[in-house]
Amino acid sequence: MGGRSLPEYFGPERFRAMSAHLADFARSFGVEGLKIHQRSPNTRAALAVAEFARDAGRLHQFRHAAMEAHWRRGEDLEDRAVLAACATEAGLDGAAAAKAADDPTYQARVDAMGTEARRARVTGIPTFLLGQRRVVGCQPYEVLAAAAEAEGATRRPAKDGTAPLSST
Repeated sequence: MGGRSLPEYFGPERFRAMSAHLADFARSFGVEGLKIHQRSPNTRAALAVAEFARDAGRLHQFRHAAMEAHWRRGEDLEDRAVLAACATEAGLDGAAAAKAADDPTYQARVDAMGTEARRARVTGIPTFLLGQRRVVGCQPYEVLAAAAEAEGATRRPAKDGTAPLSST
């Protein structure tokens, strides 16, 4: 089993606070029953399967299935059987997807993306690069909007009355 223990990495108190914040944030979008994991999985194999899904035009479907497995059902994304089931749910051949998890071609793509992320100084997921600003982690819309506005984006009226950002 890879990954890392989140309570050990962040400390037990900070982990509890972060877990509560994440659950509250999810509920604000109508997501109930989020599974908060004690361990962050090593997602290298899942990312390789995502590349397999990308090649088959099913990346979005695989990503959705993997997120449901991890966050809603509490499944282990390091488990090849879980990845195969997610691939099948996404309309892919599960056995081929499980093989893709360890395929050197897909692993090389994952490595290249990791290299690029380190070059861009990505330190967390998600990371939003907005001009010279970066916003790391699960953040409310207003935090992203403020960063975009600080980089010169302006709000424009939307048809539904909200004010999305527009680059000018």
